[in-house]
Amino acid sequence: MPRFLVTGGAGFVGSHLVEALIAAGESVRVIDDFSSGKPENLPAESAHFELVEADIRDRDAVRAAVEGCEVVLHEAGRPSVSRSIEDPITSHDVNATGTLNLLVAGQEAGVRRLVYAGSSSAYGGSQLLPKSEAHRESPLSPYAVSKLAGEHYCRVFAHLGQIETVVLRYFNIFGPRQDASSPYSGVISLFATALLRGESPRILGDGEQTRDFTYIENVVKANLAAAIRPVEPGVIVNVGCGERTSIRQLFDTLRDVIGADVDPTTGPSRAGDPRDSLADITRLRNVLGVEPSVSLEEGIRRTVAWYREQEVVSS
Repeated sequence: MPRFLVTGGAGFVGSHLVEALIAAGESVRVIDDFSSGKPENLPAESAHFELVEADIRDRDAVRAAVEGCEVVLHEAGRPSVSRSIEDPITSHDVNATGTLNLLVAGQEAGVRRLVYAGSSSAYGGSQLLPKSEAHRESPLSPYAVSKLAGEHYCRVFAHLGQIETVVLRYFNIFGPRQDASSPYSGVISLFATALLRGESPRILGDGEQTRDFTYIENVVKANLAAAIRPVEPGVIVNVGCGERTSIRQLFDTLRDVIGADVDPTTGPSRAGDPRDSLADITRLRNVLGVEPSVSLEEGIRRTVAWYREQEVVSS
């Protein structure tokens, strides 16, 4: 039986986790409905890999998926602030109820630990920087509320002693396999692919809003540590780099790395987005023993190289 279940394992973060686990000699089961994940992100058929094609809102499918697993890395979810504003019910059903389904099924099946992909959007309108896990949550969108609800379920189940949980609050993740064709994708993937095509990316707002961008390899390291490290029940850990970059600075760095000669267009700020974001990564270092090893610029170089390859392949 597989030791690990990765929900959303065909997606951006999930597929990198699957790849790292298999490389480490682990057996992995994936549950994914392919609503956003891609089959090509998954490994070829292997004795160390199983696939359950199902939605985490399907309780029977979730029960079958967790059976025999020791650790669940929960990456499945419905992303996007803007999409949650348009359709808050589905965001809640997937992000909150889907997480509850996994916790109940995991507890019944004897799963030891669930590592939850939380979101820095939980901090929302808080003006305090850097964002500490001890700060009060202030969600600004249905997406943020739904992800925070999943966090609360994780903490409650852990404090009741029903299943160990670790909540990883992701800051802005980027890297290879992030789907730039989706309007809900991360800004780095959208900017990079536009610049590679000689097009002008669109900066929303004045471009001075800031984010803590973290490369996918740093996120994988945090998850692998969270799966095995002894921790307090329901602990929350920020996953970022502890560096603050404006959207305009990001654009300039990408333009320099790519060698493009275009300027951005501008548009109105997006409702529900915080102005500034910066992770306090003290717990990441002290609780999980993880130090971000890939800088923003190095991560951008690797990501641009991957998108360049995809552009060549697809042309």
